[in-house]
Amino acid sequence: MKVVVLAGGTSTERDVSLSSGSMIYKALKNNGHQAILLDVYLGYEGETEGIFEGSTDWSAAVGAISEKNPDLEAVKAMRKDGGKSFFGPNVLKICQSADCVFMALHGANGEDGKIQACFELLGIPYTGTDFVSSAMAMDKGITKDIFKAYDIPTPMGIRLKKGETESAKVPFPCIVKACCGGSSVGVCIAHNETEYAAAKEEAFRYDNEVVIEQYIEGREFSVGVMDGKALPVIEIAPKVGFYDYRNKYQAGSTVETCPAELPADRTKAMQDIAEKVFMALRLKSYARMDFRMNTKGEIFCLEANTLPGMTPVSLLPQEAAAVGMDFAALCEKILQRGLELAKK
Repeated sequence: MKVVVLAGGTSTERDVSLSSGSMIYKALKNNGHQAILLDVYLGYEGETEGIFEGSTDWSAAVGAISEKNPDLEAVKAMRKDGGKSFFGPNVLKICQSADCVFMALHGANGEDGKIQACFELLGIPYTGTDFVSSAMAMDKGITKDIFKAYDIPTPMGIRLKKGETESAKVPFPCIVKACCGGSSVGVCIAHNETEYAAAKEEAFRYDNEVVIEQYIEGREFSVGVMDGKALPVIEIAPKVGFYDYRNKYQAGSTVETCPAELPADRTKAMQDIAEKVFMALRLKSYARMDFRMNTKGEIFCLEANTLPGMTPVSLLPQEAAAVGMDFAALCEKILQRGLELAKK
């Protein structure tokens, strides 16, 4: 099968996406597919005829994830045409010639439904959920509104646009995060007014709207869901600080336990909530839900990730492995499900 693994882009999660894409590309090649790894923004300047039959190692240029955010201005400067279109040279042409596009993008202009909508208009099959559910899940404010409508437990919080005054006060400690961010970029914990002002300033660097919510003291978990069925719960315990960008992607910085060591009733409750979130947000194929559990054992869902990381230290592959599905099989299942959904 001819498969484009689409990665990169111009979001703050660019490096993570390239790492995810590299692993997916290698797995699909080993599975016997004619796969290529393509940066959605930089595109491909060469001859496209026979591109899937070539012997190029498309992952050769992908490096390790940096501890710092990618230099997006440097990336944009690489486009000879000035980046007038988000799609780089020949991207749409190559995607249209593929049997399926495996979405390895994370963050803005990739996980927010825009590319999915474009592909649906062009009749290009792709993996993951559709454009409507992608857009809803990407916006943390909309997600919280839907959680409330479906009685899904979530931390108390408010939405705040740049220049607005808070309609209510969230008690300290609180979490401030960009409304449409990812990988904990632009996320800060505030314990006092000084930290709160700094946290808002940081979050507004990435979005014109932020979510401010109650910090849940306790343990952190994540639950993957595939086709509506929850995978085993994984616990995330950073060695230092909270589960921020560095702790997510630097090997050895976080202790991850799967299946999580929890009483059976707490495990089932968390999995049930994850499946309810999957239904409420109209998700398809696969997703991952993030949770906190306080010292009383109360569970709170934080958000849903519609294109969760597929890096060497990512959570979803660890959860799939816990039920006997290795990385290659996970990628194959996601790919085949993408083709099935495209036919409906």
